[in-house]
Amino acid sequence: MGLMETLVKHPDEIRPLVKLKVDAMRAQRAIPKDPYLAFCYRMLMRVSRSFSIVIQQLRTELRDAVCVFYLVLRGLDTIEDDMAIPIDIKVPILKSFHEHIYDPSWKFVCGEKDYKELMNKFECVSNAFLNLDEGYQRVIAEMTNRMGVGMAKFIETEIPAPRMFWPHEIWGKFGTRLEDFKLEENSENAVRCLNAMITNALTHATDCLKYIEANKDESNLRFCAIPQIMAIGTLAECYNNINVFRGVVKIRRGITAKVMQTKTISDVYGTFFDFSRKIAEKIGENDDSASATRKHIEDIQEYCESHLLETRVYSIDQEYGLDILVQHTMLKLYVVVTKQVLGVLQQS
Repeated sequence: MGLMETLVKHPDEIRPLVKLKVDAMRAQRAIPKDPYLAFCYRMLMRVSRSFSIVIQQLRTELRDAVCVFYLVLRGLDTIEDDMAIPIDIKVPILKSFHEHIYDPSWKFVCGEKDYKELMNKFECVSNAFLNLDEGYQRVIAEMTNRMGVGMAKFIETEIPAPRMFWPHEIWGKFGTRLEDFKLEENSENAVRCLNAMITNALTHATDCLKYIEANKDESNLRFCAIPQIMAIGTLAECYNNINVFRGVVKIRRGITAKVMQTKTISDVYGTFFDFSRKIAEKIGENDDSASATRKHIEDIQEYCESHLLETRVYSIDQEYGLDILVQHTMLKLYVVVTKQVLGVLQQS
């Protein structure tokens, strides 16, 4: 679906899309003056544009720490992912990476494209790390150590190509080779397997809500909630969808823009409810996991209904019922306003 068609069919998403664009431009303009932090924020935009927007929810001190933390772990992951590095070299680096981040003179170039530049200029990340409060440094170093040791533990495990990220515990019930699910004749089993995996993921939804609830600071809540909402939204998009095996399945950008408007825990409950309802509408009577899926959906909806829904800022299911003329009028109006807003931002 093209952008114009999306806007015509979903006029309620125009304003959130404009706001998302403006927020992205603001993130690009909000680069710190410190040269090391400036490198970190610019690099973050290149390796994860969505995360670079999400962390704007945080207050400055915590935002800087999270930005550096992300790039430290991205550096660790770049080493782990580079198959050209011999295991006897890779394992010691993974285990000691948490120590190297304290040394701006340390360098180990690997990876490709943006990740290669990150590693080539990793001294900027190290210097930014050393400028953080010692409390942040301890947390970052400890978690980096735990991740590096965990990566090293499994790095020597023989994994047949291509690498697989689906658990055999589930997909093994529906086939003997994961790649066979791409075949047309295996479509039914592929979808059954997919639904079983999503059903398994739904078992964590209420715990996820409790985790989000624990954030009493509004900025921290938004930072933690947005990725979790996107996660259950992705589950809803993928559930019972054979296109997962045919290409790329993503949440519509307009919905993403709406999710970025999350402000309160009530918004979180409401969006979890909406996405769980979308899954419920797609459950097939003959699906092996149908009863379990319904049970998890009921648990999610009951949990959400027992909390506040009436003070939500937005709904992903909002329908305006406008005729096509009104929709086009709204579209033209928002295009004009968007151009004006972006023009002002570029001049300032």
